[in-house]
Amino acid sequence: MALWDRIKDSAQTMQTQLVAKKNDLKSGAFRDASMAMCALVAAADGTVDASERRRVAQLIATNEVLRNFPADDLQRRFDGYLDKLAADFDFGRVAVLQEVGKVKKPVEARAVVQIGIVIGGADGDFDATERALVREVCFALGIAPAEFDL
Repeated sequence: MALWDRIKDSAQTMQTQLVAKKNDLKSGAFRDASMAMCALVAAADGTVDASERRRVAQLIATNEVLRNFPADDLQRRFDGYLDKLAADFDFGRVAVLQEVGKVKKPVEARAVVQIGIVIGGADGDFDATERALVREVCFALGIAPAEFDL
């Protein structure tokens, strides 16, 4: 199976798993951590281009799990995290990772990682930088990256 097909299948599997847990993913900590994860993945290479912003906006608008929250609130939070990363990437990264680390429930922590994989694979290229960042988030949340084939 080609790499693109594996990435696409993995992202679809993650999305299916997220939808199955929708009712467990309504906390403010999950909301904030998921948008922080989106910002981290979007800025993984140190920049955020318009296509990455569109991918996250599309996820916010169409993701069944994220419909637990008002779309404008999610967009505002995502933009705020991106602003932190743009102002000073290294310092912002630490602050945004701390936001992700506030998720304490295992189901929410795994869902945040899954959202990172869905966003990273949305363009068909879950590149090494994005994978490394999602691995780093796994470590911050106390989750073995191997659980997600990272």
